[in-house]
Amino acid sequence: MPRFFAVSLVLALVGCGSPSAGNIDLARLKGADREPGQWLGLGGTYRSDRFSPLTGIDESNAASLGFAWEYDASSRRGRVERGQEATPIMVDGVLYLAGPWGSVAAVDARTGQERWRYDPDVDGSYARRACCDAVNRGLQVWRGKVYVGTLDGFLVALDAETGREIWKRDTFVDRETRSYTITGPPQVARGVVVIGNSGGEFGVRGYITAYDVETGEQRWRFFVVPGDPAKGPPEHPEVARALETWGPDTDWQSGLGGTVWGEMTYDPELDLLYVGTGNSTPYSGWNRDPSGGDNLYLVSILAIKPTDGRLVWHYQQVPWELWDYTATQNMILADLTIDGAPRKVIMQAPKNGIFYVLDRQTGEFISGTPFVRVNWLTGFDSTGRPQINPAAIYRDQPAIVFPSQVGAHNWQPMAFSRQTGLVYIPARESGMIMLDEPGYTWKPGTGNVGAGGLFDLVLGLMPSVRPAYEAILKGSPDSTSLGVSEFLLAWDPVARQERWRVPLANTTYAGGGVLTTAGNLVFQGTSDGRLVVYSASSGEKRTEINVGTAIMAAPMTYQLDGEQYVVVAAGFGGAVGRQYPYGTAGYTYQNAGRLLAFKLGGGATPLPPPYLPLATPEPPARPPASPAVLAKGEELFGANCVTCHGAREDRISAFPDLRRMSAATHSVFDAIVRQGSLSAGGMAGFADLLSAKDAQAIHEYLIQEQRLLWQREGRGRTR
Repeated sequence: MPRFFAVSLVLALVGCGSPSAGNIDLARLKGADREPGQWLGLGGTYRSDRFSPLTGIDESNAASLGFAWEYDASSRRGRVERGQEATPIMVDGVLYLAGPWGSVAAVDARTGQERWRYDPDVDGSYARRACCDAVNRGLQVWRGKVYVGTLDGFLVALDAETGREIWKRDTFVDRETRSYTITGPPQVARGVVVIGNSGGEFGVRGYITAYDVETGEQRWRFFVVPGDPAKGPPEHPEVARALETWGPDTDWQSGLGGTVWGEMTYDPELDLLYVGTGNSTPYSGWNRDPSGGDNLYLVSILAIKPTDGRLVWHYQQVPWELWDYTATQNMILADLTIDGAPRKVIMQAPKNGIFYVLDRQTGEFISGTPFVRVNWLTGFDSTGRPQINPAAIYRDQPAIVFPSQVGAHNWQPMAFSRQTGLVYIPARESGMIMLDEPGYTWKPGTGNVGAGGLFDLVLGLMPSVRPAYEAILKGSPDSTSLGVSEFLLAWDPVARQERWRVPLANTTYAGGGVLTTAGNLVFQGTSDGRLVVYSASSGEKRTEINVGTAIMAAPMTYQLDGEQYVVVAAGFGGAVGRQYPYGTAGYTYQNAGRLLAFKLGGGATPLPPPYLPLATPEPPARPPASPAVLAKGEELFGANCVTCHGAREDRISAFPDLRRMSAATHSVFDAIVRQGSLSAGGMAGFADLLSAKDAQAIHEYLIQEQRLLWQREGRGRTR
């Protein structure tokens, strides 16, 4: 045999074997418990319980946990630091982390050394279409490939060894008129990789799409809600069944919502893909479907066969959804003994404040129990259907509703310990006032919620509307309890009761996602920049590490060379991360994306540079605009700009404070605001919503605000 032929044959045989990196397959996924040192999925194993059997770090030695290494995971795009919300996957000594915009970093798990980084060429204008920042909540690794969704709607397959792009697929059904984005992680299930989308608040139609893991060829698509029947028949049988729950006067133009933006879960034993669906568009059901039908499959858990995309069962948590509740929070698979019998269950603690336990084979409702204050329902019937509280319907008058639309539990993942039998939830108790939006009509490129929601008292309200909300609060028996209480909650899913809770700092999104281990420990990061370790059985604090950067993502753990590491992504952002409220780490230190690793006997964690407030530049020297122009500018600023640029005295804006614009920025204000000259960094143009006169009014209002601020800082003089 010629030597070159022999070498070629050897190389060919090697190429046909297992990949050298990212080598996860079905057998390995099902046997993940035999490899406790790995972390093979976002939730650790296919159960997605975020429980590690490792015991190297336990209650007796947790206090000696210290810094091992860090990786600079900051966004490489624009001046604004985006939030870090993903949990890394670790396989065979390499960590894979998804970051803002759909970036990916492969990092040596021993040292934090970068192996490769992928920064997709994302259309930066899509940041405007994202309700909740240009974040990404995770990726999947499978048979030598890394799968990630980009903010502008592409599913990408990368080579796990090199980061090279293998294939890229456009997942959007409508780019021209609908504001879709991707912020959620894909899920691999029986030969396909499935991806959902975000954008419910902007008026889109939710769906998931499955692609062949090897070729990227589309295999099937499942629409969560129906499309306009006048434009064609239902795309698949489930849509036809769902259509029966929508009335003839449904506002099909509104998209209807139901987006899948959270973690999906796959059970390889039952070969079922579990999908949690999102809120309605608009929230106000009478503006969406006056018939009051169930509106399937909004706010539901779906069990789907991944081979053909057909629905096996569904459970709807909130029929005719009115309050921005979602079933997109992480779902956990477990085997529990309930009423003396073993049950294969799926558990979820969604935004609506009910802890659900369902039979994951059949979808049978086993239990639903409030874990915070809840008043949108009065109970369940014998089938598990919620009984809606009429007092929570705000069609004719404002209603005070619990929980708020921020949620009793939002996207930050909860965890389940197979050792203690408890679920650990980053919980939140708060109420809101819901108010109808009369005359709602769908508008492209902007929010389409059809209702006003006031949560956390006066968060984000413009002065012109605050009195109306305060009037609603007066005399209400619920008004004294609308404040926020955040805590880490240990919940017994069998006994259906709380075991313990640890109050957290009274800041927005005080607690991040959760990890629990067989060392009888629970790990949780906080928005004030600490990684805190608790006893899983009692909730007593064992140690905390100040990292100086807010933590929202859930930690994970792995073991290499006999040494256990705990790793977490840090960096504030997301839905409320456009400002750093007082008490969060961003109020003290500069916010930046970091991947932090800790081990026993580690050192002190380096802190970021301190936050240094900018001095206000002297405003342009021109007379103030008329009161009418200033009032118009304030109103337009509140409607279009305040979400990102709403700097206040009790919070620091993550985005540029437009009250402190430089002379150079003033000179190109219209080019930025209307023409999108900074869209590559995420500041899209608003010419579709704002005329030149509108932009000028906003500019005049900001100049006036800058003048007042400059004077208050003692550098100004009355003009």
